[in-house]
Amino acid sequence: MIRRNHAFTLLQATQESETLSRLCDLATESAQRLKSVETLLPASLRACIKPGPIEGPVWCLLLESNAAAAKVKQLLPALQAHLRSKGWEVNAIRLKVQMTRNSN
Repeated sequence: MIRRNHAFTLLQATQESETLSRLCDLATESAQRLKSVETLLPASLRACIKPGPIEGPVWCLLLESNAAAAKVKQLLPALQAHLRSKGWEVNAIRLKVQMTRNSN
């Protein structure tokens, strides 16, 4: 096994690895999608939503609570239509609630 004794920046590592480069591109696209639909979301919900993974034509949104997920679920048809009008192939938006752990 050959070990390299010099450090790489994260940018260098992603540029040199096809897999990391693709993941970086998907993360950037996911953030762009969320930015695109931001105006369709109530202001009170915007801080509760994070961009999630893209798996083909399915995009995932990460939400902080079940209540936020229930509200966003009502907006899914409008969000999908908006994304398609902007050129993104989105056949479904999956919602995933990520509960935060309280450290006591």
